Amino acid sequence: MDMKRNRRLQPWPGSSSDRGSVGGASRPASERKTGGILLRLAMILVVILVFIPLMPIVSRSKRNPLRPAAEKGHFDVNAGLDEEFIESSKSQKAEVDKFLGGLLASGIEEQSCLSRYQSALYRKASSRSPSPYLLKRLRKYEELHKKCGPNSDLYNRTVNQLKPGQSSPGITECNYVVWISYSGLGNRILTLASTFLYALLTNRVLLIDRGVDMTVLFCEPFPWSSWLLPLDFPVSQFKSFDINSPESYGNMLKNKVISKGLAGALLPSYMYLHLGHDYGEHDKLFFCEDDQNLLQKIPWLVLRSDNYFAPSLFLIPNYEGELHQLFPEKDTVFHHLGRYLLHPSNSVWGLITRYYHAYLSKADEKLGIQIRVFESESGPFQHVLDQVLACTIKQSILPEISKNESMIITAADHRSKAVLITSLSTGYFKMIRNMYWEHPSKTGDIIGVYQPSHEEHQQTEKQIHNMKAWAEMYLLSLTDVLVTSAWSTFGYVAQGLGGLKPWILVKPENRTVPNPPCLLAMSMEPCFHAPPFYDCRTKRGVDTGALVPHVTHCEDMSWGLKLVDRDEW
Repeated sequence: MDMKRNRRLQPWPGSSSDRGSVGGASRPASERKTGGILLRLAMILVVILVFIPLMPIVSRSKRNPLRPAAEKGHFDVNAGLDEEFIESSKSQKAEVDKFLGGLLASGIEEQSCLSRYQSALYRKASSRSPSPYLLKRLRKYEELHKKCGPNSDLYNRTVNQLKPGQSSPGITECNYVVWISYSGLGNRILTLASTFLYALLTNRVLLIDRGVDMTVLFCEPFPWSSWLLPLDFPVSQFKSFDINSPESYGNMLKNKVISKGLAGALLPSYMYLHLGHDYGEHDKLFFCEDDQNLLQKIPWLVLRSDNYFAPSLFLIPNYEGELHQLFPEKDTVFHHLGRYLLHPSNSVWGLITRYYHAYLSKADEKLGIQIRVFESESGPFQHVLDQVLACTIKQSILPEISKNESMIITAADHRSKAVLITSLSTGYFKMIRNMYWEHPSKTGDIIGVYQPSHEEHQQTEKQIHNMKAWAEMYLLSLTDVLVTSAWSTFGYVAQGLGGLKPWILVKPENRTVPNPPCLLAMSMEPCFHAPPFYDCRTKRGVDTGALVPHVTHCEDMSWGLKLVDRDEW
């Protein structure tokens, strides 16, 4: 609970009650003259002493990069809140790496996307540097996107092939992968990063379906051309594509509409790739080398998924060498691509920065606890609270409480910890907050517990719900220590962006606390929940988590796959 203190105004030392005659007696003229000179000198000295400390503030306000936009009538989402913070951060870090080790290109107008270059002021510098080859490929991709992006001559020429009566062009200068906006926000973010990786590997241009809220949630990531699929895109029915669509690659193979030996001119101009959790055996052939060779001949691929499918791309021989150069540290795929691609819009950035300054910025340590319960009831559940406390206290993430009511804690002598809880329910937040309000901690640490929102249930298609969800994922990524829930893509996004190996709360069974209550993640990479178990070479089932050292099974889902930084068994 926030406590407000009233402050009394103190009288000014030089008020009228203190001036005039001394002891009520008048003074001689000479004394009055001397006294007048001394008084004027004293006043000049006071003015100097008052004005000099203000000079840096005046100077800083003149240098404020956000002020010109405000003067021109632009809406400043931070409303002056970040101004002092940004300047002080710059003075503390003479060289703030706002380009994130070269991930971000320079030359993009900053006011259009405040988060792109300000994010470095809120998060510790990553200990994992992108490879020089990845940086080279990103710059090359940006040039490709500029050349082939929406409304370019090459785009217009290629998109015409999709119109009725047009035949397949065969080999084209520009090829595309269109990402369909589908599923919850966490899933969308992970599939978007996976699809961009696929675009890099296949030299395709990524265009995204704007859905109901993509333009509200994210900035444009590329310097010179939009990533938004134009509204007049000829294949208008793609929003209704699913596992049964005859346009899907799997169904075309199954129904023998196409075969792997066909020449490019005999193939359709576009192909639908169904990579959702419910995909069939023929759809899964997407992850085979021969099938990739066929898909390379098709200029337009339309992809729909709700999975982080990047791990299985590492099992395709065609891409093995390229992926090794892009990511010599295999567990940094989402960490680098997510920070490159996904920048909160100015509206969402305002939510993030205002909350950060109000509740988190002054704490010595920031802890994130992400609670996702896969139950039909909304909760809160006692066994979930018990599991969270068992994990955080056992791992010394949170301190135990003391029953010694006479224990007095002073802020000057002890560390402060800000605990950020995200959950659809307020119950866990209230119980943990009250626990540290009603009792002191044994370590003497001062614990503040905060929860930005409580939507009670997931509302995937509601715009403000997704804005808050994106803000909370990002806030979690700014913490020092993170606890996440098993199976949750919300937590995967936070850990990847933050470069954090989280403590994962083991999924409870029969509403009891698991033993152990949590496990430390092997890597910061997300888990691919529905990977194929098929050996393309032998055409038989296989454990795809045991083929190469850097693709293994997930801690929270035994059949899932994730990337780890390991080159040997």
